[in-house]
Amino acid sequence: MTGVILAAVIGYLLGSIPFGMLLTRVAGLGDIRHIGSRSIGATNVLRTGNKVLAALTLVLDLAKGIAAVLIGSLWGADAMLAAAGAVILGHMFPVWLGFRGGKGVATALGVLLAIAWPVAVIAGALWLATAILFHYSSLAALVGAAAAVAVAAILLDPTRALLIAVIALLVILRHHENIRRLLAGTESRISLRRS
Repeated sequence: MTGVILAAVIGYLLGSIPFGMLLTRVAGLGDIRHIGSRSIGATNVLRTGNKVLAALTLVLDLAKGIAAVLIGSLWGADAMLAAAGAVILGHMFPVWLGFRGGKGVATALGVLLAIAWPVAVIAGALWLATAILFHYSSLAALVGAAAAVAVAAILLDPTRALLIAVIALLVILRHHENIRRLLAGTESRISLRRS
């Protein structure tokens, strides 16, 4: 039980590192929370026009998901799953930022890569295809989340499948404003072309 608690705490603290906010501040681009969606994730960093920083944010947010799972696994399967859930909560609700963080897509992908890489590959491929076809990051995230749940239910044991379903639900709930804008036709598009 101590290992599970410790893994969850470490996972939360890792998840709560706001890489997008830190990188944009270091680059002199101001506080990312004052532009676009006010999120600290890679998509909002992309709205600064700096694609390198957006890509770096994506990689670092993904890496903290992987790292939390690997650290948790040192104490066993239960601790690994606790760390996986906690790193998502840390990213979405970081204590340092008044519990207003990112939407969890990249960090969730990192968790998926560590606990069920085939699910991550399928969900990631669908995310990328949706983003390329429709240019909506939020729509791509929703498609990827739904795909992860469906694939996990087929390929995985019930415990990991349930965790993935909960993570997907959190990701979808964090996109509630995006869903409203998608339905209203006012959601902003992303550009994936090099500038």
